[in-house]
Amino acid sequence: MTVQAVEQPGGVGRGANLKPLYLQSLTLVERLHRRMLDLIKDEFDRAAIFNLSSVQALLLFNIGESELAAGDLRKRGYYLGSNVSYNLKKLTALGYVHNRPSPADRRSISVSLTERGRAVASIVDRLYERHVRWIDGSGAVDAADIRKIRRSLRRLDRFLTDQVLYRL
Repeated sequence: MTVQAVEQPGGVGRGANLKPLYLQSLTLVERLHRRMLDLIKDEFDRAAIFNLSSVQALLLFNIGESELAAGDLRKRGYYLGSNVSYNLKKLTALGYVHNRPSPADRRSISVSLTERGRAVASIVDRLYERHVRWIDGSGAVDAADIRKIRRSLRRLDRFLTDQVLYRL
């Protein structure tokens, strides 16, 4: 996708060069997420685990040792799709997730990992550990770079969240 800067009427405004950077950044975040899902899929293909999608494996990693309500998966950003109930149902049927009615609200389902689910989460964790070692060893990106990226992405996330919440 090629993004062109648009001149403001009466000259170049403050945001004239910001729009292409903003759009390229959004595209890059999306691409990074897709690339990470591809790497997780490759890791599971090498381990001969074919009954899980990379999205499901990432969901198991994000649940980790927690026990939480199914609805919290989306609220906490652990799951970005719209079909979390489908994936939880499938993960339960495959023996990766326990689900039970929440003690606080019987209409809500609490989920936690089975031993099999923890093994999958561990595979994803080892992949991330390997990436961190490679990144650290390469010198291409350091902790200060990651902190700056994280800070900027959090601010951008807050801005976009406010746009939705307050219909700005």
